[in-house]
Amino acid sequence: MTYTYITCSADHQGVTTITLNRPDKHNAFNEDFIAELSNVLDEIRRDDNCRLMVLRSIGKNFSAGADLDWMKRMAGYTRAENVRDANALAELLCRLNFLPVPTIARVQGAAMGGGCGLVACCDIALAADNAVFAFSEVKLGLIPATISPYVIRAIGEKQARRYFQTAERFDAKRAMELGLVSEVMEELGLDDAVEKTVDLILSNSSEAVRAAKQLVFDVAGRPITPELLQQTSEGIADIRASEEGKEGLSAFLEKRKPAWLK
Repeated sequence: MTYTYITCSADHQGVTTITLNRPDKHNAFNEDFIAELSNVLDEIRRDDNCRLMVLRSIGKNFSAGADLDWMKRMAGYTRAENVRDANALAELLCRLNFLPVPTIARVQGAAMGGGCGLVACCDIALAADNAVFAFSEVKLGLIPATISPYVIRAIGEKQARRYFQTAERFDAKRAMELGLVSEVMEELGLDDAVEKTVDLILSNSSEAVRAAKQLVFDVAGRPITPELLQQTSEGIADIRASEEGKEGLSAFLEKRKPAWLK
């Protein structure tokens, strides 16, 4: 499928790279941009050959959030149109957050508003030391509503209360301290860091990696109850009985590489 605002490519290892390709607008969102990104995430979900997704962008900035022309059009929307419009972004973020394969965000320059939301929805975020972040919605009389479930999970309630209300900018080092990004390095080293992380993930069982990601969603925030203990016990039993589970254990005991590395 051909896209206008993004590009998508897959390599022989099962790594799919989505590139935000609207540098003249600092990779800002509009309704068509959101629709394209949602569609490609649906394609990845259906692709059994995909093992990992990298989200990156072309240009100086990762994403400036909402496009100004789009926001101008919003001003004339009815409430029902605004709800429908917001639902499209909310569904996009949900698709990204719960994509069953590992996701890595490569972040440079500005990541504002919804751009921060994309970062928060990815499993791993690697940022250049020139990256800058802000939840700037209140400066426009708005709130970071659709991104809030993912951002609050990433940085915690207390910090969200601060940054949602001040709209202050913070650098990549602070973003790492908050938990929004995983690592910070010079921009020249960003591609190498992404490649290293990709290699780490691809060295593991793809079936176990998917199950491990789902495990976090299943367990996070839940009280430790007999039901949770039973669920986690069944989870490890199921993966032990899987083909890759059996192969991984056999390879370890036989001191050889597992089949997925051959």
